[in-house]
Amino acid sequence: QVQLVESGGGLVQAGGSLRLSCAASGRTFSSYAMGWFRQAPGREREFVAGTIWSRSSTLYADSVKGRFTISRDNAKNTVYLQMNSLKPEDTAVYYCAATRRLQITIMGRENSYDYWGQGTQVTVAS
Repeated sequence: QVQLVESGGGLVQAGGSLRLSCAASGRTFSSYAMGWFRQAPGREREFVAGTIWSRSSTLYADSVKGRFTISRDNAKNTVYLQMNSLKPEDTAVYYCAATRRLQITIMGRENSYDYWGQGTQVTVAS
């Protein structure tokens, strides 16, 4: 069982930056692939970024490439999402998720993940 707790959300002006954190419980954190998703009001949840640490693999949605960076610190059982050059359309609740399925090709699929955090709100003002 893995429990995930996100933090770091807030209100930021367009062009600004935020760093989200996701702290995970459990001793086998490094064996999980981790992902970030987001859900804007009235829209479906969408994939943002994912990482498989053991394979040095990352995947990003086209909408955030070059602006967002996913990283992890296995010693701290934490995955991060550094978000730069934020836009109003990045406004959403951001969720982290974990899966034992270590396949980069499926990391963009919501149903690939077994565990989810409660989400953290990111609001980008224009």
